[in-house]
Amino acid sequence: SQLLLAFLITAMSGLVTYVISGEGVWKQWLYLVHTFAGLYLSIIIFPYIFIHFKRTLVFRRIGVFFVGLVLQILIMLLIASGVCIAFYGQQESLRWVFQGHVYLSFLVLFLMALHLWIHRVSFPKQRKKTEKDYFATIPLSLFRRTWIGLFIVTLIVCVGIFSYSHYSSLYNDEAVVKPYEKPYGKHPFRPSQTETLTGSFLDERRLSRSNKCGACHQQIVEEWQASLHGQAASDKTYEKNIKFLVKEKGIASARYCEGCHAPVALLSGQLTEGGWHGGIKNTTANIEGISCMSCHGIDKIEHLRGVASYRMNPMDNYLFADRDDVFSTMLHNFLIRLHPQEHRKEMARSVSQSPQMCATCHVQFMDKDVNGWGWIQMQDDYTGWLKSPYSGQSEQNFAHKDIVRCQDCHMPLVKGQDPSSDKNGYIRSHRYPGSNTAIPWLNGDKKQFEITKKFLQSNKVRVDIEEPNRDEAIRSKTFVNSEILKGTETPYYYYMGEEVSLNVIVSNIAVGHDFPGGSIDINQVWVSLRVTDAQNKVIYESGKVDKNQIVDAKAQFYRSLLIDRKGNTVWKHDLFNMTGRSYKKVIKSGGSDVIRYTFKIPYWVKGPLSVSAIVRYRKFNQHYAEWALDHKGIELPIIDMARDTLSIPIRYYREKE
Repeated sequence: SQLLLAFLITAMSGLVTYVISGEGVWKQWLYLVHTFAGLYLSIIIFPYIFIHFKRTLVFRRIGVFFVGLVLQILIMLLIASGVCIAFYGQQESLRWVFQGHVYLSFLVLFLMALHLWIHRVSFPKQRKKTEKDYFATIPLSLFRRTWIGLFIVTLIVCVGIFSYSHYSSLYNDEAVVKPYEKPYGKHPFRPSQTETLTGSFLDERRLSRSNKCGACHQQIVEEWQASLHGQAASDKTYEKNIKFLVKEKGIASARYCEGCHAPVALLSGQLTEGGWHGGIKNTTANIEGISCMSCHGIDKIEHLRGVASYRMNPMDNYLFADRDDVFSTMLHNFLIRLHPQEHRKEMARSVSQSPQMCATCHVQFMDKDVNGWGWIQMQDDYTGWLKSPYSGQSEQNFAHKDIVRCQDCHMPLVKGQDPSSDKNGYIRSHRYPGSNTAIPWLNGDKKQFEITKKFLQSNKVRVDIEEPNRDEAIRSKTFVNSEILKGTETPYYYYMGEEVSLNVIVSNIAVGHDFPGGSIDINQVWVSLRVTDAQNKVIYESGKVDKNQIVDAKAQFYRSLLIDRKGNTVWKHDLFNMTGRSYKKVIKSGGSDVIRYTFKIPYWVKGPLSVSAIVRYRKFNQHYAEWALDHKGIELPIIDMARDTLSIPIRYYREKE
């Protein structure tokens, strides 16, 4: 009766969950019932198979024996696939195991029915005369006990489902700090552009606890922790800037920043008088930064003007999601692994795969509420991408043949042992390589630093020194017949004492938006040009870094200089004081910039001249870095993104015509 009861529970629960579409708590309970009944059945069925097989060895009914033998093999395969699913879950790379389990289930049921039918048809006539039927040896009480047991199990499951449906959630979706001030109007999150489905606050635990994701997605969580998303609030420079903002404008003003840097603090109602912002060490918001749910909980893009312009709707569709005790957490994670379809649907929403998702935070504006002046457009990498050859919406003739999203560059496919990995074993990197080399360098995270450095040096920007030409250039005084003269380019050279004019071309060939992007008011990109003679004596230099780590002020920079209402430079990244720009220079995606350098060749020079041009990058200019990091004379790493060299011959006297 135990074997028959376990079989019926396993078969019926599996069939119901497969046939009836939709999701819900009741289905999760059935998954648990199906799994544990199946595991129990797997244990007790082996003794039965062994005894049954021994009994049938003397049978001469080939059909019954053959079908029974195949049935036993398939049952073992069914058990093996079920155990694999129970222990490893439905991983994308093992999708065939689940599909095989489903097909085997139906095949086993069919062969079992066929086995019983053949057994009945081929039942010996002699025994039919002496026995009322071929089931005569099976006591009737067996079926009675089985159906009673099935009824009891069904009743228990129904009571469990009903009880859980009336279970009071432990989440408290109210502001953490009360009273909650609204100095920017009735909306609780302004000046951040964030919305929630309910229009109100969310329990802190709905958005945090990213470490729980690591129970299944260990590699992804480790990558996220090393990334600038994971450190969006604990970044030392952010901590300095947010404290500066709160000191000057009050804690409610931090809502402007924290919708992107620390959504946990914003959406749980911590950013009010008496509360705490993400820049305070060891707070949940500081530790989590842009948590897993901060991205995966977004279900709608409100608009493309940025400043956290998303709608947050975190979903907890699995049992005991609001519990933190060990048993409830294990059961919750087990259900996700067992049946990840709903989890995959909610955590991989279509919005998370669109470039518009990135625009919610990587586009920024400021209005009078914050700067006390008026509306100003700030960083806008999304529009830069739209105008690039990679968006598929550019009118440029050289547009890229395929659309390349933000995610394709900043979340490249990497090898990973993860339940979400594809059939080839690849996952999207959550290190988000970009341009921030300072924070991993300060943290001593060599791996993250090297990945970021490699990303910056992956031929995204090119520099070329244009070969000079001379209208009156001659190759030699020796006569050469014009019929055999193949040269089509004018030779280039210079005389001592002559003025040189060189063009250096910097091209944005593979950055999907303007170069540089992001916080270009505090980042530093410049061109270093160095000209030396054959004895390595410097003839001309631009873009040199001195012993105090200050870059030559006359160098060619790609940056933005912000100003306040009095025309003073806003150099501390205190954007709330910004009212405009005095200077901005970037290179559009697919575009180039030409820089002309002029210098005179001294008479002491010994040729040839060696010219080198380098596009150099440093996260944070020295002035800001020393202030933000409270470290006078700090030496942040400088990355050489592109390089070109040219050798120019020197002639010591002019050839006479």
